Amino acid sequence: MPDVLGTAVPPGAQAWRWDWQESARCRGHDELFFHPPGEREPTRSERDQAARGLCLSCPVRRECATHALMMREPYGVWGGLTEDDRAVELYGPRPTRKR
Repeated sequence: MPDVLGTAVPPGAQAWRWDWQESARCRGHDELFFHPPGEREPTRSERDQAARGLCLSCPVRRECATHALMMREPYGVWGGLTEDDRAVELYGPRPTRKR
């Protein structure tokens, strides 16, 4: 029978799903992984490369990238994947425009 009276017990916190973040190398480095408003090239590419470099030695890189793809994270570098990298993983390469 459906819970129409609001008496169901919520599942509670599921901290185990997020514990991997405690081991992430990027903790405390938001400025490196998320672009500031109005950031342009080549600064953006340089920041992305620096973030990816930190990801290379991260023990939870796979968990981070999986999370970003599953949650469709729209911004930042996650698990070594930039916003563009994730878009290609999720939707395939952008079609080439013919002129």
